[in-house]
Amino acid sequence: MGAISDEKSKVSLLQDVNYLTKILDDVLLHEGGEPLLSIVKEIRELTKDVREKENDETQKQIKELINKLEPSIRQNVIRAFSIHLHLLNIAEQNYRTRRRREYQAQGADIIQPGSLEDGVKKLVDNNVSPEQITELLGKLSLELIMTAHPTEATRRTILQIHKRIANLLTSWDYAVTRYSKKMIKERIANEITILWQTQEIRQNKPSVMKEVSNGLYYFDRVLFDVLPRIHDDLEDLLYEKYNQRWNIPSFLRFGSWIGGDRDGNPNVKATTTFETLQRHRELVLKKYNESLDTLKDRLSHSDKIVNVSEQLRQSIEKDRKQLNENGWHKEDEVYRVKLSLMLKKLELTAQDDERGYSKSEELLEDLNIIRESMQEHHPHSNPVKLLRKVIRQVDLFGFHLASLDVRNHSGEHESALTEVLKKVNINDDYASLSEEEKVKTLIQILENPRPMISIYDEFTPETLEIIDTFRMIKRAQDTFGLRAIEVYLISMTNAVSDLLEVLVLAKEAGLYRVYPDGKVVSRIHVAPLLETIDDLKNGPEMIKQLFDIPLYRKHLEARGDLQEVMLGYSDSSKDGGNITANWELYKAQQKIHDIASSYSVKLKYFHGRGGSLGRGGGPLYSSLLSQPPITLGDGVKITEQGEVLSSRYLVDDIAYRSLEQATSTLMTAIVGINDREGQGIEPTTEEEDIMSVISEYALKKYQSLVFEDPGFIKYFNEATPLHELGDLNIGSRPMKRKGSNRFEDLRAIPWVFAWTQSRQLLPAWFAAGTGFKQYIDETGNLEVFQNMYKHWPFFEATINNLQMALTKADLKTAREYANMAEDKEVAERIFKQMEEEYHLTKEIVLNITGQEELLDHKPNIKESVRLRNPLVDPLNHLQVLLISQLRNEEEGSPKHEELLMEALLTINGVAAGLRNTG
Repeated sequence: MGAISDEKSKVSLLQDVNYLTKILDDVLLHEGGEPLLSIVKEIRELTKDVREKENDETQKQIKELINKLEPSIRQNVIRAFSIHLHLLNIAEQNYRTRRRREYQAQGADIIQPGSLEDGVKKLVDNNVSPEQITELLGKLSLELIMTAHPTEATRRTILQIHKRIANLLTSWDYAVTRYSKKMIKERIANEITILWQTQEIRQNKPSVMKEVSNGLYYFDRVLFDVLPRIHDDLEDLLYEKYNQRWNIPSFLRFGSWIGGDRDGNPNVKATTTFETLQRHRELVLKKYNESLDTLKDRLSHSDKIVNVSEQLRQSIEKDRKQLNENGWHKEDEVYRVKLSLMLKKLELTAQDDERGYSKSEELLEDLNIIRESMQEHHPHSNPVKLLRKVIRQVDLFGFHLASLDVRNHSGEHESALTEVLKKVNINDDYASLSEEEKVKTLIQILENPRPMISIYDEFTPETLEIIDTFRMIKRAQDTFGLRAIEVYLISMTNAVSDLLEVLVLAKEAGLYRVYPDGKVVSRIHVAPLLETIDDLKNGPEMIKQLFDIPLYRKHLEARGDLQEVMLGYSDSSKDGGNITANWELYKAQQKIHDIASSYSVKLKYFHGRGGSLGRGGGPLYSSLLSQPPITLGDGVKITEQGEVLSSRYLVDDIAYRSLEQATSTLMTAIVGINDREGQGIEPTTEEEDIMSVISEYALKKYQSLVFEDPGFIKYFNEATPLHELGDLNIGSRPMKRKGSNRFEDLRAIPWVFAWTQSRQLLPAWFAAGTGFKQYIDETGNLEVFQNMYKHWPFFEATINNLQMALTKADLKTAREYANMAEDKEVAERIFKQMEEEYHLTKEIVLNITGQEELLDHKPNIKESVRLRNPLVDPLNHLQVLLISQLRNEEEGSPKHEELLMEALLTINGVAAGLRNTG
């Protein structure tokens, strides 16, 4: 298989970067005159020189230059570097889309790795039979869940400008005349000028409904069209290679937490969630209206020329009687007649008029009537793609657009039930019962068909909100369809009672019923979220205890014998470090899978990954490969959070590329195809044992610093911009659970965000080196790791993520942040540990991979980091300067507010440069 030249693509990327830089410089000259442009250029050249030559004298010169900046020009310098980094991101996106186009322009023998075409070719090359394809399509399932986790530091207004610039840059590639090139350059200059003149920082925290609106933007502008394309292209490729057309199930879906996730967010109420679903429906009906209108324009067939089905004619007459309308004015254009009537029914649906569609399946039925009629006169080998696309859209999005998961903390349910059980004289203090007593009490309540709670009962507002949430879920399902809310997630699940409590509350709302004959009807999946290291270790036994309860097994039978389990990457990493967290997650999946198989229960794992490396981040396809292969056929669900949404789904081509890579990876992994010649992808028992040993060593090292060093938390607060992050207004949810200052209640997002900003990135790599070194010192066996890296995708992903983290970390910059700590002795002690561990980890990673430098295996990413560092470095210097001054000013004073604004601008800029926040 041929390939596209990396060198040629690299040149085109640099050309784009230089092109955008020159336009930015023109804007800077216009907005700030020669003084601004010259100082920005000087700093830019000096930081580039430092990176290339590691000259301490130049480093000192940069700091002096930055320290002397007058406040009047300093803010503009910050903004200049931030905007430059955003433009670099856009150039890299254009590089990716251009590369995809270059592959598509080649002959059939040159296929882009990871593409759908590549995946289908691998199926053919590995002699996967049509029967196996049918089985594969039955197992293929990937759900991506948008969350409002506060990690998107860039305003949507700014993102929309980015998208316009990206589209213009693509247009530049196609421009052939001098005039068109001139016009594009002028438009890009205008967009960069508007970007400069737009406020980057949110003035207020976004409301939950604003976050909902932000999430819906991606459905409206990209996903509504891209998701059907993935399915339809896969269908066409399989037909092309196998000469057989499969009815591809809708295997790739998007869901959402936005408006449904109430864990630690007091702003999400039952009314908020219902309003969210109403917004979902409003958008999807608007999109269907657009799709049917376009279809009506296209399907101009006349029944005077073609034969149409009798079923179509009957459905038209039925609609006319129901609506008292004729539809299209030209009687012979029957498809236009039918589609006009369908558009009227959609309009009535939006008005909740009973003459409209009561459910999306009715709309789907009408579309299928049109398709079946067209098959009587249209070539089967060349289906009408637009009609097929609209049918796929309705199948994917229903009248709910995206399934909304509801999540809450286990403690909230326990507290609510404690009050309810006391009120109805079942138990005076449920919360104080032992786990065994709780389970016994809950089963008795579930077995009793009668409800406990009367509509006349009065409760505290907190308990009433929990009850209202479950009542709202039933109302939502009745209004928007069962797919509107399918899963209830329980944060901090550590016991069987945590799941049974939710079933009891579901029973009281009519979502769960036990009939006198023992039959169970359940309308909601109840999913535990295993977050801490202890929860992951205890999770398999808890699941077994749960499956041993006959009543719970009946609930599962009612839900198609499917159990969803969510795995928390963020809190487990914060709790035990990156190596231990990832290994415990891997082991828990294997053990729970084996337990479920023994009970004939299907599993769906929901991976709660963040965008950053310290929270399980990385490319989507890499995330899939790093799971135990045996679990991939069960169906996979993954969170897509914060800045990941804009980096993957803002531009159509980037969204398509990310989703086709994930689909291709999942397909080939399910059937057992791998690119590692002559070797399986499963680890040996010895290799698993080795990972367990390394994990224990790494955990001990990690916890000795994070939990046992008495000065660590103070260092973290002072040597990172943690305190300032709270003023960034990037999410509706508070930074800490319960408003507490305890480490345990600090959310994983600000934990990772603060370490990333300070270029220390501690959660993503610390303690890994010690884990590996202790094993190597004891056994002298480095070769086993080198072999594991070559054949085991989980281990390969672990090492490659360490490479990325070590590359993004920067000890010289980190030292400046460490100097902000008040207790210099503590800071020196902690930083020295980090420094030693960094060098140790880097050395071992290079020994395992056989590389001379980090990221040698990913030259494009390595080049990206090289381009970014000289632009990020000044922002880090400025951030340290500003935060140091800020913390000495009286809070609320004009000087404090001015410094805070500048510090927040640096945070935005660094986030753009590192492509990660939390």
